[in-house]
Amino acid sequence: MTPHMLTRSLDRGATIFLAVVVACGILIPLSNLLLPAGSFLQVPTYLVALWGKYVCYAILALSIDLIWGYCGILSLGHGAFFALGGYAMGMYLMRQIGSRGVYGNPILPDFMVFLNYSKLPWYWYGFDMFWFAALMVLVVPGLLAFCFGWLAFRSRVTGVYLSIITQAMTYALLLAFFRNDFGFGGNNGMTDFKDILGFNVQAEGTRAALFALSCLALIAGFLICRAIVSSKLGKVLIAVRDAESRTRFLGYRVESYKLFVFTVSACMAGVAGALYVPQVGIINPSEFAPGNSIEAVIWVAVGGRGTLVGAALGAVVVNYAKTFFTSGMLAPYWLFMLGAMFILVTLLLPKGIVGTFNAWWDSSKERRLAEKTTSAAAEDGVTEPKMAEEAQ
Repeated sequence: MTPHMLTRSLDRGATIFLAVVVACGILIPLSNLLLPAGSFLQVPTYLVALWGKYVCYAILALSIDLIWGYCGILSLGHGAFFALGGYAMGMYLMRQIGSRGVYGNPILPDFMVFLNYSKLPWYWYGFDMFWFAALMVLVVPGLLAFCFGWLAFRSRVTGVYLSIITQAMTYALLLAFFRNDFGFGGNNGMTDFKDILGFNVQAEGTRAALFALSCLALIAGFLICRAIVSSKLGKVLIAVRDAESRTRFLGYRVESYKLFVFTVSACMAGVAGALYVPQVGIINPSEFAPGNSIEAVIWVAVGGRGTLVGAALGAVVVNYAKTFFTSGMLAPYWLFMLGAMFILVTLLLPKGIVGTFNAWWDSSKERRLAEKTTSAAAEDGVTEPKMAEEAQ
């Protein structure tokens, strides 16, 4: 990925989006750390963590838009990759607790001591090292996506059937991680984290750094997605989305393209989950719930499918609305409001917020250009030729 490719893939909307993310990634942590508490411009620590969670959701929405908006793969199980990345980071954070846990065991996490584990399971080895955990954040979701995609795409499973299978995969993982003997904390999951890279997870400086890192990951993910969709590969992906059988007839290995973009998307979702866990302080099997994956698809639809910027914007808007409406009298009705929002967007703004705005802007620009051309022609004394009947 060359700098020229990245520069060429950016339009005005993408540039504005990146500028806003950079500004937030710099100004919000500085406001939290440098300004005195209680100041009008000071961002409290809890808001830093909350907006950090929104940024992680934006990365997840980007990963879904990459496969759904540009390749036509509607995954209703992308929450599984998000959760697996979170569990990989959670395992590292649990190993960092050491003897400071409730039971004081320097090797075994508290839930393993409680469940009478005699030794650490083999799949926990290496998670005491950050580099290994960071590698697993990419490898585990990517490997699952590769194996699942290879079987599904090779069998030419598409459309609603693929969506149902992805949802079934997520639900199967939910049931597996609920088991206490699976070695991941069962129903309670993992929590009570202490340190990350030697820094206190609860400290203001650490939370500010995690927020800035989340913004950096969002920028990197957005640039990767833009580079993919604006390249020749992206044109093939769009062809697969619009006419898969015709693209296959032209000689393209459709399964390979779909498998590549599906695996990249899963790795992005894993990174989002890994950044999410230390900021919220817990990871449990509820992250595998199929409803979470469906909600993430709604973010993309609300913001604008096939726009990337819209996907990230939709994640922030919907989750901000969720935070606002679930903290008062309307809390029991949030799911109804979410469903109503999805229906209204589908009926009134089928292209989403950003997609509708882009369409309006393009038509307005074409209209202004046509008016300018007509005005210039009139000033030069050039008129449209009259029909033969009118000339007679």
